[in-house]
Amino acid sequence: MKALVLVGGFGTRLRPLTLSRPKQMLPIAGSPMIEWVVGRLGDFGVDEVVLSLGYRPDAFVEAYPDQVCAGVALRYVTEPEPLGTAGAVRFAAVEAGVDETFLVLNGDVLTNLDIGALIQFHRDAGAEGTIALQRVDDPSAFGVVPTDDDGRVVAFVEKPPRDEAPTDFINAGTYVLEPSVIDTIPEGRQVSIERETFPALVERGSLYAMAADTYWLDTGTPELYIRANLDVITGRRQGASAVAVQGDVADSARVVESVVGTGSTIASGASVSGSVIMNEVSVGVDAVVADSILMDGVVVGAGAEIVDGSVIGAGQHIEAGRRVAAERIPPPE
Repeated sequence: MKALVLVGGFGTRLRPLTLSRPKQMLPIAGSPMIEWVVGRLGDFGVDEVVLSLGYRPDAFVEAYPDQVCAGVALRYVTEPEPLGTAGAVRFAAVEAGVDETFLVLNGDVLTNLDIGALIQFHRDAGAEGTIALQRVDDPSAFGVVPTDDDGRVVAFVEKPPRDEAPTDFINAGTYVLEPSVIDTIPEGRQVSIERETFPALVERGSLYAMAADTYWLDTGTPELYIRANLDVITGRRQGASAVAVQGDVADSARVVESVVGTGSTIASGASVSGSVIMNEVSVGVDAVVADSILMDGVVVGAGAEIVDGSVIGAGQHIEAGRRVAAERIPPPE
């Protein structure tokens, strides 16, 4: 089975993390996010993943020149221009010659979804399209998907006000589709799968949804990106594991619930908690890093403090004694 993974977005909410690379190439506990996504697909028998590329396609090609990721064959398809979610699906599916049931995934979602169960549900329902659903506390930031007792989708409500949401089950960003869906997507313009394609399938009575109660995380903000890393190293994401500290930590330094990348050093008396420290980072004597992200090559001077969800871009130098709280350096454009 083929899977189309949408990885073309600019990742603007994650800047400056995404100024030089796509968000799916950001590390999650030492491995690129895309490897966690593709590896999960491989566990369920997917034999080819088609990456729908847009922003910085070269990053993927350079990382996987043999077109294999996490043991699964890759095919690269680059949008000639931004086509929207459905437009990207159509373009990638046509380019890859999709002619049978296929999967579509948002490449910035990490989940333990039972993909095999989703495919079986789709087939049993005789559906044209099937959406995986996830229950959340606040559905207002997502597409809300009410269904009937058989799982047939009766409406598709994109980002409703919190007090008006008809259900707390949201679109979890994993779909099973039939090739006939491709023909419903207009060619050559931006098309939203959430606002156009799915509502059209609802009208046809051919869109179904399966509720899941499993690990699920949209990694689209710095706070959620940190959480994705910590969920792996603390075991909150079942079935996923990784070495938390790959750098050099002084005996008197304190590292708690954090990722420390290869070649990084945490000096004596320094404290790192709830943070992601990427590769070749230097955290100076008595410095404090809490609930923040330091990209490759950052240097933190002695006694400096980086706290409260700060994001420090690659190669930045934080002077000794400086306090950085809830800042992004450089600031997002």
